[in-house]
Amino acid sequence: MSHSATLPDPDLALTLSVNGKQEEVHVPVQATLLDVLRERLHLTGTKKGCDHGQCGACTVHVDGQTHLSCLTLALSCEGRAVTTIEGLAPEGGLHPMQAAFIEHDAFQCGYCTPGQIMSAVACVEQAQAGNADAIREFMSGNLCRCAAYPQIVAAIQDVAGTSGQGAGAGQ
Repeated sequence: MSHSATLPDPDLALTLSVNGKQEEVHVPVQATLLDVLRERLHLTGTKKGCDHGQCGACTVHVDGQTHLSCLTLALSCEGRAVTTIEGLAPEGGLHPMQAAFIEHDAFQCGYCTPGQIMSAVACVEQAQAGNADAIREFMSGNLCRCAAYPQIVAAIQDVAGTSGQGAGAGQ
């Protein structure tokens, strides 16, 4: 006995708002936001580190909140504003946090830097940068194998205007 049931199209048509642009993509239902950004939209600033939500390299903003894009289903972002590192600053310019990371040498190899910057921007915007300890706590989900943590904290303090405040400032 043969069953000739037709299976639904495995791809889903989504319209995503990414960096202020409407993007239509056809992706499998289980596609992560990270894979859609990198493989379909060619926005490779968002990095695939662990692919398990443990390193923070894939951090993006969804409706202004940090999200680990490797754990976020793309379909959950339809109708929401997604911002990647490429969309932080106006075309040809730098976001103040990007400039501060450069000024403070807050990166070495640079692999984690986009995720670090996306989390750092949220840290300041969510008023969590009151002192070095608060910054370190907020940023604890972003790993840096090169150990640029003191410079990252200094860059965030610079943008937040909190340099030298609190225990262990800048360390």
